[in-house]
Amino acid sequence: MRILALDAALGGFSAALDDGNTVRVEASGAQDALEAGLARVERLLEAAGLGLGELDRIAVGVGPGSFTGVRIAVAYAKSLAYGSGVPLVGISSYDALEPDDPPLPVLTVVRGRKGVVCARLRAADGVRTACGPTAHVLATLLGSGTGEIALAGNTEDVSSEIAERGWTVRALLPRADVAARAIAQLARNRPPSATPHALAPDYGEAPAVTQAKR
Repeated sequence: MRILALDAALGGFSAALDDGNTVRVEASGAQDALEAGLARVERLLEAAGLGLGELDRIAVGVGPGSFTGVRIAVAYAKSLAYGSGVPLVGISSYDALEPDDPPLPVLTVVRGRKGVVCARLRAADGVRTACGPTAHVLATLLGSGTGEIALAGNTEDVSSEIAERGWTVRALLPRADVAARAIAQLARNRPPSATPHALAPDYGEAPAVTQAKR
């Protein structure tokens, strides 16, 4: 399966192309999707000797994460899917960050704007998510419980606060070194969106100015 993956929610813009034999990656670590995003896609396709219409899937990170980054990457992915007729797959930032088969409970954290995080707690009794100031998110998801918890994602923002709440923290290695590489891996086993238009981004907690306009 030949997959083009894009992400701008996590740590800048990245693109990966899995042609079934080799995974090629282009990433700068900067939010430069507008300036360089489509050029990276073009270079990946050229290096693989593929045209856009020869892909089996296009995949994109739908967030949460960088509000602007999610908007740009999803817009790029939808445009490419519409133009080529290639099915489009959306991948959550939580899934891109969380490794396979982590011990439960596991808290996966995504850095948002300054002072804000989004997190997903997966435990034996279900899955919950929250976005907002770090202390609020931890109180919402962890409550007054204690024990051992696995931690994935942007752990530096929350690990000390979790430990202060009485939890023993076990840090997990990320699924991949670059977000787009993880998204390409996951897209192999995820169903495509019914149509590109139906793919919905997850902005987490949007910037205050955006919230005010709603």
